[in-house]
Amino acid sequence: MKFTSRALLTLLLLPSTSAFTTPLHLLKTSSHVTPQTVLQSKKVSFSEDSRKKLVNGINAVADAVRVTLGPKGRNVVLERNYGAPEIVNDGVTIAREISLADPEENVGVRLVQEVASKSDSKAGDGTTTSTIMTKEIVNQGMKAVTSGVNPVAINLGIKMAAGLLAEEIRAVAKPVEGIDDLRNVATIASGSVDMGRIIAQAVDKVGETGSTVIEESQTLVDEVEFTEGLTIDRGYISPYLVKDQERQVAELLNPRILVTDAKIDNVNEVVPLLEQMVKTKEPIFIVAEDVTGEALSALVVNKMRGVLDVVAIKAPGFGQRRKDYLQDIAIATGATYVAEEVGITLDSVTLDMLGTADRIVVMKEQTTIVTDGRQQEAVDARITQIRKAAENADTDFDKEKAIERVAALGGGIARIKVGAATETELKDKKLRYEDALNSVASAKEMGIVPGGGACLARLQDTVYDKILNEVEDEDMKQGAMILMRSIAAPCMQVAENAGVEGAVVLSNVKKLAEEKGFGWGWDAKTSTYCNLLENGIIDPAKVTINAVENSASVAGMVLTTECLVTEIPVIMSEEDKQRAFDAGAMGAGMPGVGI
Repeated sequence: MKFTSRALLTLLLLPSTSAFTTPLHLLKTSSHVTPQTVLQSKKVSFSEDSRKKLVNGINAVADAVRVTLGPKGRNVVLERNYGAPEIVNDGVTIAREISLADPEENVGVRLVQEVASKSDSKAGDGTTTSTIMTKEIVNQGMKAVTSGVNPVAINLGIKMAAGLLAEEIRAVAKPVEGIDDLRNVATIASGSVDMGRIIAQAVDKVGETGSTVIEESQTLVDEVEFTEGLTIDRGYISPYLVKDQERQVAELLNPRILVTDAKIDNVNEVVPLLEQMVKTKEPIFIVAEDVTGEALSALVVNKMRGVLDVVAIKAPGFGQRRKDYLQDIAIATGATYVAEEVGITLDSVTLDMLGTADRIVVMKEQTTIVTDGRQQEAVDARITQIRKAAENADTDFDKEKAIERVAALGGGIARIKVGAATETELKDKKLRYEDALNSVASAKEMGIVPGGGACLARLQDTVYDKILNEVEDEDMKQGAMILMRSIAAPCMQVAENAGVEGAVVLSNVKKLAEEKGFGWGWDAKTSTYCNLLENGIIDPAKVTINAVENSASVAGMVLTTECLVTEIPVIMSEEDKQRAFDAGAMGAGMPGVGI
């Protein structure tokens, strides 16, 4: 028996006997039911049918996301099973929420979600642009494949053109020159002048190594708070160690610092060190796993008698992360990390093993160490090491913690407190702030290009022939041409969202850029043609590059699809669901029933 390229084949897959479920019609009320094997069916689509289904899924996501592009883009309302619906303008958030009833089309949805997620994780923004370009490349590529062009060669041509185009974008990108450029990038990404101003202020204040975090505010307005120095989320172990009773704050000037992962409960272990500190009259700050028992009593008594100015805190974090934090503190202050694993015990600590700082402020739940700058070279090396670890982190949580450590060592953290009247507005504003922060980081890394899709629209003319000449194979040239024709889609979509004919705007943008130079384009907010770079309508080059590369990667793979395998969904009525639930409960409660 032969199958045509359009045939549909049902495969019956036999799972292991340990994973099967009992079919509903075989369930009995007796005390024992013989287990039955269920054959799970899968649907296999070939050739044109498989690609058409994928394209339908891709188009569904792109059509939902594209309405948000540009300053006059609209919002999308997402239904929630619990709580109020969410109104968002963020491409990747919208894409993740879409799931279609048709399993084959849903595979196309998942592919576009992958494009959006990749753009979001690499550059933090540009997810809508990536999705729109994926749709354009796939739809144009489908026409070429249907006409008989080799899809594998098309895929290679698309990827080669994407790589060459990325190099051209890097070449025309301009470096960020000041706070004005940062504010413009943040304003475009967030769609709000106020948000742009707050983000630029925060990023400029904390510098290259600082960090900016988004938090919820209890008020209706947005605020920004700055924390300088090495901040630890731990407060004093005992309130009796506090000197300023009115403010409940312990402040040490030019203290010596002991950093250890040991638990201090035996006073005899630290007596030799404390006796030396009494002689020098210097204050001492202790960071340890814990200070308890007679050791804590000794510290409190000497503090209250004025014999020794001492404050102790518990080490931040848990497990391996605690050791990392302690080593960070030791490096920043020039202290020796006291731990059995490095062969140093508490009773062997000498004065030259203690670190130094300008000032330490210890509150009930937070400690700030203002370093004296003597260990800057070691701190820079540590920051480089942590950044490499962040790049190789297995989870987003590990990556976030590494970034926080860099910010703490580097000098400061800016906390943007987002306020709103409703929960729906608050979620939308937080997403906008996150996009804008990521855009600013991308702009600082690779520079900026004209926004509004004008950069890609101009490059479509200037490097079209250059890229095609790099490709020798005719079928690969078709792939390169498909990509170059697709990169104008974002410019047209921005215009269409503003209620203007996209093709007309694209034609005028190209003509203006040719006459007046790179950087001229269309400002969708004011519906005027101007120099976008001078007017602050800019995009990070990294965001544009990632949009091109990610969309080319997934779209090219879709075009080479010849077979699609999906599960056939089992649709159960409410009565069937109830019977299955009852059967499961009976099997759990009666011996010999169920698996």
